[in-house]
Amino acid sequence: MNAPLPSQAKRPGGRSAQVQAVVRKALEELIAEEGRDKVTVPAVAERAGVSASSIYRRWGDVNGLLDETAAHRLDPNRPLPETGDLKAELTAWALELIKHLNKPGNASLLKAAAALAGTEETNCLKNRRNEATLLVQRAQARGEATPTVQQVLDHMMAPIIYRLIFGSGVEPALAGQLADEVFLLITPAVNKAEDTNTRSS
Repeated sequence: MNAPLPSQAKRPGGRSAQVQAVVRKALEELIAEEGRDKVTVPAVAERAGVSASSIYRRWGDVNGLLDETAAHRLDPNRPLPETGDLKAELTAWALELIKHLNKPGNASLLKAAAALAGTEETNCLKNRRNEATLLVQRAQARGEATPTVQQVLDHMMAPIIYRLIFGSGVEPALAGQLADEVFLLITPAVNKAEDTNTRSS
């Protein structure tokens, strides 16, 4: 078998998964060391050992790289909790998010991505919305009474993100507390439905 020609070899600034991982790691290290305001594409490229042009081609600018890195750290393609009970699934989902964002560097990425998002949703928020939608729809298909997707985001995800951005961290126990609270929102509707069924039987 003939050896590949030089032009066929992978370039250091290619789009391979390995190069993407190196670039993301360089970004995280620079943010931790210098802060978001001092991070530039050339600085990330130098730390990662790739060309700046490869970063521009793949991510557009440092903001695009930051947003994708923040979302990438919590894999949107991972399997979601599936226990047959929505409250338990939401608790596990929230706990996973808390543990992820409590890891060193992840909260910094979240804060920086949120600051750059403006009025737009970050990829991280879009992914969490999609996950909440899947969990709720799956529970509805099982016949469970459920909160709305927006209620899950407002009363579970938002408090976690708020505490991480403006506070010093989040305790894992908050996951169960928030799941209990979001289900209190639908308790009156559930009780009313049960009373109606009792009267009609």
